[in-house]
Amino acid sequence: MAGETIRLTAAQAMMRWLSVQMTEEGERFLEGVWAIFGHGNVAGIGEALHGIGDALPTWRGQNEQTMAHAAIAYAKTMKRRRAMAVTSSIGPGATNMVTAAALAHVNRLPVLFIPGDVFANRRPDPVLQQIEDFDDGTISANDCFRPVVRYFDRISRPEHLLTALPRAFAVMTDPANCGPVCLAFCQDVQAEAFDYPVEFFAPKVWRIRRPEPDLHELAEVVTLIKAAKAPVIVAGGGVIYSGAEADLAAFAKAHNIPFVETQAGKGANGWDDAFNFGSPGVTGSACANELCAKADLVLGVGTRFQDFTTGSWTVFGAEGRKLVSINLAGYDALKHGAVGLVGDARVCLQKISAALGDHKAPAFDAASRLAWQVAVKVVTAPPAQDPANTLPSDAQVIGAVQRVVTKDSIVMCAAGTMPGALQVLWQAAPGGYHMEYGYSCMGYEVAGALGIALARPGKEVICFVGDGSYMMANSELATAVMRHVPFTIVLTDNRGYGCINRLQQACGGAEFNNLYKDCRIEEGPRIDFVAHAAAMGAHAEKVDSIADLEAAIVAARGRKIPSVILIETDPVPGTGAGGHWWDVAVPQVGGPERLEAARERYVKAAARQNVVN
Repeated sequence: MAGETIRLTAAQAMMRWLSVQMTEEGERFLEGVWAIFGHGNVAGIGEALHGIGDALPTWRGQNEQTMAHAAIAYAKTMKRRRAMAVTSSIGPGATNMVTAAALAHVNRLPVLFIPGDVFANRRPDPVLQQIEDFDDGTISANDCFRPVVRYFDRISRPEHLLTALPRAFAVMTDPANCGPVCLAFCQDVQAEAFDYPVEFFAPKVWRIRRPEPDLHELAEVVTLIKAAKAPVIVAGGGVIYSGAEADLAAFAKAHNIPFVETQAGKGANGWDDAFNFGSPGVTGSACANELCAKADLVLGVGTRFQDFTTGSWTVFGAEGRKLVSINLAGYDALKHGAVGLVGDARVCLQKISAALGDHKAPAFDAASRLAWQVAVKVVTAPPAQDPANTLPSDAQVIGAVQRVVTKDSIVMCAAGTMPGALQVLWQAAPGGYHMEYGYSCMGYEVAGALGIALARPGKEVICFVGDGSYMMANSELATAVMRHVPFTIVLTDNRGYGCINRLQQACGGAEFNNLYKDCRIEEGPRIDFVAHAAAMGAHAEKVDSIADLEAAIVAARGRKIPSVILIETDPVPGTGAGGHWWDVAVPQVGGPERLEAARERYVKAAARQNVVN
């Protein structure tokens, strides 16, 4: 009946509405809600989540940041077609999630953050955990979310939900504006009753749009491609989110244009595709960087051209080269003087291909690609012997995992040594690679593996994590044990921050405060990672050789709980292949000879930066 209402608390209304927001496939858009209850969300939101039950499941995390990381990994794995919500208390619980919100923002991933907030009526001010701004009475800790979410709102009246919730979902399902949302929920308002229209709770289907490109922009891009003598495609994460993997491969083959993959785009197509030259940039393959250096036209598809991809804009160094950027976001499409084509990646590739007809670019050198594959095989090969007194390199650890993965395996990582090593060395199968490198957030790995496994049950998820990242955030391992969510952690212990130690030296710095041996400590660490992981309920073991690592990974298959495999590694060697310059500023004055030499190298490299056409 028109005008019919139902009386609910604001928290009950929010959860009821969230439970009926659907995908085109008939599933809930929000799989459920991660929650750590505390002051500000336990009474209102907590009771509402209990009441909604299985219609919107609630899961308990161990840390607000890491449970949000699990939600982010879930959304990334689901290609932004489904997401999760995360709720916390008003103070440290809320600010714990700010890092995760930034990670989701950088990676353009949908997450709904619902932190509790202070009292809207202000009667008990200041309440426990309240941040007081002496100059602005409207500020709370949740204002920290404003720069790291795509949409922010504060629910200070029950009827605010009628507009705030649809706006939030409009952002999370917008292919161009997609990202995290924060609905800061005043704790007294959560408990207030209101007569909501019954029709507000009717199920709604959210469809992901595929924007068509502008015809004038399209014609300009087609003209540039036809004129190019040495074009190259840079495939980013937008290819995967668009579902354009097959279209990209077909486009490359039809028009004889090789492609390279960013961290976010890696795994869109198989490493064995004849047109796939690996990754460009700082942690790129030699063949990809050689291809990009000679390119007179760089065609970005769904990439934001991060500095690692461009080698801080020294990779694409051909004189007079043109830059084209296909992207849903006009902001990304016009970066660095690019000729922008704003639209969905799949639609744009199809329309460009149709306009090109039978046009093919001139032949390119495929020999470098084959030589690169040989180089990868050499550096990832197991040592001729596995002596107990010689530690393996990270490349050899990668090789061990590579040799035992199957078509059902997904490898993942986030920060430290392994992301760069994996980008340059890992031979990814389609859909078998998950990397959080937009924010390069240490501590994402364990929780991220949990999120991937929840999104892809039945797949083998293998998490690479260094001892530094593991020490930062490992507690969701206990959550995975409790929920019987299996995945395998390959924990490489190089006794510190090996990646940054190598960068420190490359910039002319002294080894300082990265490896434990170079820190101000009384004795070296005595961390028993196996005992630690086992204490949280995981299957945990240490292996002493590459051969034993391979066997342990295979043995982990079929377990109902996570497996942690510890192997000690040598922190000194890099990947031994590929790579490129990265703009990390070196002090101009005041340093010893090693810094002066590094500064000289820096100035020479910076002079090669080719930022604007």
